[in-house]
Amino acid sequence: MTHDCEEWRPLVQAGLDGELDAGEAARLALHMRHCRDCTALQAQLAGLSARLREAAPRHAAPAALRQAIAARIGTAGAAAAPPARRRSARPWTWPWTWQAPVSFGAGMALAACLALVLLPRGGDLPGAVVADHIRALQPGHLTDVLSSDQHTVKPWFDGKLDFAPPVRDFAAQGFPLLGGRLDYLDSRPVAALVYGHAKHVIDVYVWPSGRAPRLPASGTRAGYNFISGTAGGMVFWAVSDLEAGQLADFARLWKSAA
Repeated sequence: MTHDCEEWRPLVQAGLDGELDAGEAARLALHMRHCRDCTALQAQLAGLSARLREAAPRHAAPAALRQAIAARIGTAGAAAAPPARRRSARPWTWPWTWQAPVSFGAGMALAACLALVLLPRGGDLPGAVVADHIRALQPGHLTDVLSSDQHTVKPWFDGKLDFAPPVRDFAAQGFPLLGGRLDYLDSRPVAALVYGHAKHVIDVYVWPSGRAPRLPASGTRAGYNFISGTAGGMVFWAVSDLEAGQLADFARLWKSAA
């Protein structure tokens, strides 16, 4: 392992634990495309984790203990319920003295609020797609399988969906595969494939088109561009903060590879 890889080692471990944000996960995936040592380390750590989960002893709590804990939680929850308060006529003000220590938390809260604002109402699929993308950008949510190898990502979905999602790598065109995850959109489980471009992350949601394919759509929500279409019998929705023209280039690549 080289000196450069020693700097990447903590990121490899954090990636397996789902602790990387979207930018770090993208950088790690790009590094591992060209680093056999870090790829081998990831496989070694993943194997060790799996063996430990299988071999570690598990002790079930006695029924009496579980009942006592459940009863105590129920009592504590009832006692903690705040009494109804009358609304004050005084205008609400932000506690500015708290601002510095919660800067990171404020960023996370802002992303969560954006996702809530964009929750689908009345079949608003574009809003649902963008909201899901924003949630996925939070640390530990971007990928269930972190790999730039399409032959690793594609079989990972086996048995998890009722269809086989197309998994493609466009690294030669500047859009490398970073991994994938399971998601839920349009009232059904879908595959979410994650790609990178420079410092941007692209989510591609894929599911069967059915008998009545949706019409292509494109637009912008909360600063994120989206574009949809059908290719190879599959609906796809691509969403990113990437410039709209570049996202359209990616969508053309996706359709041409079907």
